Amino acid sequence: MKKIVVLTGAGISAESGLKTFRDADGLWEGHDIYEVASPQGWYNNQSLVLDFYNQRRKQLLEVFPNEAHFALSKLETRYDVSIITQNVDDLHERGGSTKVLHLHGELLKSRSTIDECLVYDCKTDIKIGDYCEKKSQLRPHIVWFGEMVPMLEKAAQITSQADIL
Repeated sequence: MKKIVVLTGAGISAESGLKTFRDADGLWEGHDIYEVASPQGWYNNQSLVLDFYNQRRKQLLEVFPNEAHFALSKLETRYDVSIITQNVDDLHERGGSTKVLHLHGELLKSRSTIDECLVYDCKTDIKIGDYCEKKSQLRPHIVWFGEMVPMLEKAAQITSQADIL
C-alpha cells in the first residue's frame, strides 16, 4: 500500500471557520504574539495566556471539519495516510483521519509546567490553580515561540518513509 504524507496548516481549518489569528500586523486577536504564545508571555501574565487559549478552545468546540478534512480521511480507504499538521485543532481527527501528528501541540490538551510528558485531555477552561499530579500549574499543550518542537524528529521520520508527499 502506498504511503502518503500530507502536510497541513491554518488554511485547511480556516475553511471550517477557525480564525488563523495572525494578521498582517503580526498581532493575534489584538495581542502581540509574544504576550500569548511564548514562555516569556506565560511568565509575565499567566492569566492573559490562559484566557487567550480558553477562548481558542471554546471557538474550536463550536466548529466542524470541512470537506478537505473528510477528503483526507477518505484517502485512508485506499492508502496508508499520515497527516503532519501545524494546526493545534482536532478537526482532522473529527473528520476521520487516524494518523495525525500535531507539530505545535493540541488545543484540547493541557500539560504540566514542570513535566511536559504529563499531558491531559482538556475541553474546559484552564484556570490559575489547576494543577497536575506533581502540583504544578497546568498550561496549554501548545508549542510556543522559542520552545523546541518535540515532534519534529518523528515528522522527519514519517516523511522519509513516504511514497508521496
